[in-house]
Parts: sequence; structure tokens; C-alpha cells
Amino acid sequence: MRNNFPVTDVEIELSDTETIVSTTDLQGNITYANTYFIAISGYTEEELIGAPQNILRHPDMPVEAFADMWATIRSGRSWTGMVKNRCKNGDAYWVMANATPVMENGKAVGYMSVRTKPTRAQITAAAELYRNLKAGTAGNIRLEQGMVRATGLRGRLAAATRMSLRRRITLNVTGQCAMLMLLMGFHLFDGAVRFPYLETPLGILTGAAGVSLLYFWYALHATLLRPMEVARQACQTMAGGDLSVEFSSNRQDEMGQLMRAMHQLRVNLQSIVGDVRTNFQQISVATAEIATGNMDLSGRTESQASALEETASSMEELASTVQQNSASVGQASTMAEAADGTAVSGGLIVGEVIATMDEISEASRKIGDIIGIIESIAFQTNILALNAAVEAARAGEEGRGFAVVASEVRNLAQRSNTSAQEIKRLIAASISKVEAGAALAVRAGETTQQVQAAVRKVSGLMNEIASASREQVAGIGQVNDAVTQMDGVTQQNAALVEQSAAAAAALQEQTLKVVQALAVFKLARSAAPAAMPATPPRRSAGVNRAAALQLALP
Repeated sequence: MRNNFPVTDVEIELSDTETIVSTTDLQGNITYANTYFIAISGYTEEELIGAPQNILRHPDMPVEAFADMWATIRSGRSWTGMVKNRCKNGDAYWVMANATPVMENGKAVGYMSVRTKPTRAQITAAAELYRNLKAGTAGNIRLEQGMVRATGLRGRLAAATRMSLRRRITLNVTGQCAMLMLLMGFHLFDGAVRFPYLETPLGILTGAAGVSLLYFWYALHATLLRPMEVARQACQTMAGGDLSVEFSSNRQDEMGQLMRAMHQLRVNLQSIVGDVRTNFQQISVATAEIATGNMDLSGRTESQASALEETASSMEELASTVQQNSASVGQASTMAEAADGTAVSGGLIVGEVIATMDEISEASRKIGDIIGIIESIAFQTNILALNAAVEAARAGEEGRGFAVVASEVRNLAQRSNTSAQEIKRLIAASISKVEAGAALAVRAGETTQQVQAAVRKVSGLMNEIASASREQVAGIGQVNDAVTQMDGVTQQNAALVEQSAAAAAALQEQTLKVVQALAVFKLARSAAPAAMPATPPRRSAGVNRAAALQLALP
């Protein structure tokens, strides 16, 4: 016997409404386990399917309980009893197990077990019983079909009260026949059996009663016991999930009506199970398509969310760039305004330079006029010196000194005239350069005015660009907010689509579970629908595992 360790002292209490369902072949390997079984046991579906049933066996269970269960099932009867199972982590849970053999061609090929929650009193009694059985202190008791039976004389006396109806009728009829035979007083004479009472009315009535009693025994077997055995076997077969068994009766009595009612019940169950299985197969295909579509939609939504997230990031970068450009344009606008002020100041200075150059030109012309006066004075002085020299020559010796002075005056006049001529030339050259400088200053003023006008235009354009940039920043901010909101909505939609896909996958998995549960029922060939189509591949591992079972209906 397999003992699974380690174990804990934790006891898991089962649900009041859910049941644990599984099917097992005669070798003890699990062929089907429902969702609640998987959840309670702690094992995965892959670990349970194909595994021996005794991986759930708790060390507290005695070998007598399982021996009784297997003996009962192999005999074609149902077994009901208390079982303590072990979870994967060592915890334990008690169940009231109802094991029914699955019959094919009159032979058990496995069993279906439905486990429900027992009461606390049942758990306490079973725990004490199994503890005594394992310790060998249970006394004169044994297990029979999950129930405690006494052994020895007490057990035989108790068994007499539990004998079958067939045996009761047989014993009763046999005893009555024996009493009639005693009443008839038969005896052996000369090797022949003589019945002296047959010649009397009482003997005739006694013989007729015996014949009637034998016919009554035959009629009970033919009309009650045999149909009851057929009905029991039919019920046992249907309880094992085989709805293809055929049984009917042409009789009109109560047993015939019972057989026809059971036949109608089998037909109705077969029809309902077949329809439900077919509908769930169609639902499975529909849920598979829904799950696949949801997965595709989820992928596209995730891609859209990713694209929107990238767009939002790009919009943020663009907004940052536009803000930087707006700041740069603002700085450029400020610089343009400063340049405009500088150009205005330069224009004023150039205007002052032009005015100064005009004043210098005017002063140069006045100096020219003064030089002209000096030249005139020098000319007249020279003439006067010549006249003085002539007069000195006339004066002779007395005028010699005056002639020297006149000569010196003439030299000075000539030198003054020469200097005046040079100054005049310099003044003329200076005037020419001053006029050229004034012309250049005028041109510089005009250029400065043009620069000032251009700077003003640039400043205006910069202001317009700055205003447009501010509007762009505001617009991009609104677009960014809208994209962010769209991104949030898309993320929520993606989450909802993912939840919907998961729900569809879970629905398909539950549908497949129902199909698997319904596959326990064996239907007639004519009523069996087509094999369940393969489901398209999806992300849900549980659904793929369920689909991989390839449960074709019988």
C-alpha cells in the first residue's frame, strides 16, 4: 500500500455546494478530474491525468477500506464510504465517496467517483474506525460496500436480516412446501411413494395449495425478481454513465410500467446529455473563435497603445523643442529690439557727425575767406613794399635803411602769400575731404536708417514668430493632452480586451471541462454527435491542455 508523506495537521473543509468528480480506470489511473478536484488536491491537471489514484491516499486510511472498494466495484456494484485524502502540500480533506463502476458489455472498465462533503459526526466516526483498523484493535468487524459489518455469530445473525429478497422468497416458499409435504403425510412403502391424503378432499386441497405455492414462487421470480434484477443492472449501468444500454418490456403490469418508465428516462437523459454536449461543443468552438479574436484584438490594441505612447513621447519632445524655439525667438526678438535701439543711436550719432562735418566744412570755407583776405593783404603789402623801395631809391642815401625795411616787408609779404597759398591748398584739400566725409556720413546715415528699418522688420517678424511659437506650444500642449488621454483610454481598452480574452479563454476552458464531464456518459451510436473539432491555438495553457485531450464522443 502506498503511503504519501509528509502530512500536516491542517484539514480542509469542502464546499457545501460543490462536488469532487473523477473517473478512473480499473488500473487505478485517473482519466478525468473536474475543476474543484484540481483546486482541492493542489495538483495540476497534468499531474492528475494519467496518474494513479493513490497519489491522493492519506497514510491514515486503512488498507481494508480500499480493498472493500475495489472488490465492490469489480463485482459491478456501487461503493459508498468515508475517505480521507491527502493534498499535494500534505493537508487533508474528508469526503463521502460514491464510487460507481463504469460498465461496458456487462463488465466494469473503470469507475466514476463523486465526492461530497460529509458531516462532522461522520468524520469523527470514520476517523476512529480507521484508526482502530490500522492499529488492529477494531474487533470482530469488517467493511462491506463501505459499511461496517460484524463478524462471527453476531455477524451471521445480522446478515440473516439483510438477506436479499430473492433468498427471502426462496426460503419462505421452500419452508411452506416442506410444511405442506409434512401435512400430506407421504411415506415410503415397498419402494414406492404413497400419498394417502390425495384420495381425500383435504389432500386434494393440500396438493393444489402446493402447486399454487410453486407457481407463486415461479411468478415472483418471473414477474418481480428477474425484472428487478434487470432494472437494478440497468440503473447500475446508467449510474456508471452508460446511457446506451437497451432495456424495455412489453408487459402491462407494474413492473412493465416501471421498465418502460426507466427506458423513457434513459432516452430522455440520452437526448438531454447529447443535446447539451452538442451545444457545448458549438459553444466551445464559438468561445475559441471569440478568444482568438480577443487575443488578436488585444495584440492590436497593445500595438496601438504602444504607438500612442510613442506619439505622446514624440509630442512631448516636440513641445519641448517648440518651447526652446519660442524661448530662442524671444531672446532673438529682445536682441533685435536692442539692435534697433543701437541702430537708432547710431543714426543719431551719424546725424551728429554729418552736422559736425557741415560745421567743419563751413569753418573751412571761412578759413578760406580769411586766407583770401591774408593774400589780399600780402599782395597790397608787397605793392606797398615795392612803392617803398622805389621811394627809398629816390631818396638816395637817406632812404637806404627804409629800402632795407621795404625789402624785408616785401619778403614777408611774399612769404605770407606763399604760406597763404599753401594753407589755401590745404584748406581746399581739407574741404574736399570734409565734403567727401560728409557725403560718406550721409550715406552712413542712410545705411543706418536702412539697417534700422530692417532691424525693425526683423524685430516685427521675431515678435510674430514668438507669438506663433507660443500658439504652437499651446496647440501642441492640447494635442499632447489629447494623445495622453487617448493613450490612457487605449490602455484601459487594452486591459478590458485582455480581461475579455481571459474571460473567453476561461469560458472555453470551462466549456471543455463540461464537455469532458459529459463525455463520461456513453450514448448510443445513433445519437452520438460528431467528434469535437479541434480548437484553434490560443495563449491559455489550460485551454490548450484541455483541447489536447481530444475527447471524441463515443
